[in-house]
Amino acid sequence: MSDTQTKQKLSTLMLGAIGVVYGDIGTSPLYAMKETFAGHHPLPVTEANVFGVLSVMFWTIMLLVSLKYVAIIMRADNRGEGGSLALLALASELNAQRPNTKWFLAILGVFAAALFYGDSMITPAISVLSAVEGLNIVAPQLHSYVLPITIMVLTALFMVQKHGTGAMGMAFGPIMIFWFATLGLLGALSIANSPQVLFALNPLYAYHFLIFDPWLSFLTLGSVVLAVTGGEALYTDMGHFGKFPIRLTWFSFVLPALVLNYFGQGALLLHNPQAIENPFYLLAPAWALVPMVLLATAATVIASQAVISGAFSVASQSVQMGFLPRMEIRQTSDKAHGQIYVPLTNWTLYLAVIYLVLTFQSSSNLAAAYGIAVTGTMMIDTILIAFVLVAWRWSPFLVIPLIGTFFCIDLAYFSANAIKIPQGGWFPLGVAAISFTVLITWKRGRKLLFDEIAHRSVPVKMFIDSIGSINRIPGTAVFLTSIDEGTPAALLHNLKHNQVLHERNILLTVIVEDKPYVTKGNRLLIDDLGKNFYRVRIFYGFMEIPDVPAALELCASCGLPFDMMTTSFFTSRALIVSAPKPGMMKWRERLFIVLSKNAMNAADFFKIPTNRVIEMGTRIEI
Repeated sequence: MSDTQTKQKLSTLMLGAIGVVYGDIGTSPLYAMKETFAGHHPLPVTEANVFGVLSVMFWTIMLLVSLKYVAIIMRADNRGEGGSLALLALASELNAQRPNTKWFLAILGVFAAALFYGDSMITPAISVLSAVEGLNIVAPQLHSYVLPITIMVLTALFMVQKHGTGAMGMAFGPIMIFWFATLGLLGALSIANSPQVLFALNPLYAYHFLIFDPWLSFLTLGSVVLAVTGGEALYTDMGHFGKFPIRLTWFSFVLPALVLNYFGQGALLLHNPQAIENPFYLLAPAWALVPMVLLATAATVIASQAVISGAFSVASQSVQMGFLPRMEIRQTSDKAHGQIYVPLTNWTLYLAVIYLVLTFQSSSNLAAAYGIAVTGTMMIDTILIAFVLVAWRWSPFLVIPLIGTFFCIDLAYFSANAIKIPQGGWFPLGVAAISFTVLITWKRGRKLLFDEIAHRSVPVKMFIDSIGSINRIPGTAVFLTSIDEGTPAALLHNLKHNQVLHERNILLTVIVEDKPYVTKGNRLLIDDLGKNFYRVRIFYGFMEIPDVPAALELCASCGLPFDMMTTSFFTSRALIVSAPKPGMMKWRERLFIVLSKNAMNAADFFKIPTNRVIEMGTRIEI
């Protein structure tokens, strides 16, 4: 690749990263300073407090985002992919020989994914609401229109999800470049009027602020953390754009713009303490207020889109890794593999977001609910990366102080937000608790189910050896089985009821590995069992959507061609009932049974043509 092509590719990745990765953290200036000084725990607008808050905010961004995520955690890519589940898979792989450690890491990773669901509900609500609240500054009499307009914008956003975001994504980059340029420009103009605000870059101001009134400063941390919400997205979206473009855009463009805007808001407060009503919008001249509201709304829609897409990705990964039942996952682009649409997740998020808007009614009220999910996720990421660094054999003299510092900061912010649980922090924790219960119940129920299936199954060799002169009919029968040992129940039922076997029989298992993607060369493993019986294993990564017919086409190169017109697929539909001695608590067992009944049909999930499927029922006690 020539230097020109390399530069063009890098510029495209940087543009995409600016449009997708930084939406959440990039819209934090809308409410972070306002909430810190005028939120549920108001802080007097004095020079000492402004300098102290700005210093704490700046060094929090530098330590938690720049150092922790960009410099360190982004090293822990799982075959190029990032995010809590990818970090979990990597940490589990590195600690595979330690079962207890692997179990502990799995619980942490799953809870981080559960917390993300709560975060993905709050982000669209608080972001769009805070942008539309600019109407209160434009004209106070427009206050009654804030909620209806917010709901209209959010409804439109969730309705377009099914069409994919490819066309919309083309505009994301330029809009967000303009947004960050505007943030930096408004901040710089304000700083020019009160340049002394730059003294807050000195960490001593943060130190003095934190020790002067420990309790008040502790409460303030619950709002200051809003400045780093979305920082984890830099790692989560790493697989889409790569480490270098994200790091380059962060340090060269996004970070300076954010710092300039926060310090610009601080300079405005030094000059006019009354501007705390909405320091973000009051940075702009009066003539620019309406354009700023429109630009902020566009930026918050983009931020919301990134979080919604992230929720789709987490849902898809959870299904592939066995933490959620099969559900409809649509590929919305034939070019961008990561562009998917999950209808159940989309409309669940929509209902939750509208509930939040109608219940909390202002970004200030929602701010109380926001921080706890983010700080919880950040704290879990710190623990996971600690295990990765130890497995990489980093020096304990480096790991202990580094991870200890990050964990103390994360714990301080999490504790400060835990105080806000009665004011709204209960919501993301409640969503996380429900999500976590569903995730681990489905995982545990599947294990009990597969153990019972394995216990009942007849060894394949014994079955094939026992086959006598049974009638063979032309064609191929593919028997889908969830375990890659033993004889599938559908095969036994077919033989029992129809007294025939197909000319060729395939025992097919789809296996999802602890890595994002599997190359085509490693997609298949075929074993010839004799007497025209074959065991075929199809491997996928947890970021991929299984497509069985497409995978079977690859079998031709291995000497096992398929003709779909002469191939029948047999699946087993398990009727799960409670055993006299259930393998888990009764209420969890009932939950698993309900989830199982509502799981998507295996044939549809694996994209098998409906007219080629025969479903056999079986009753299983767990």
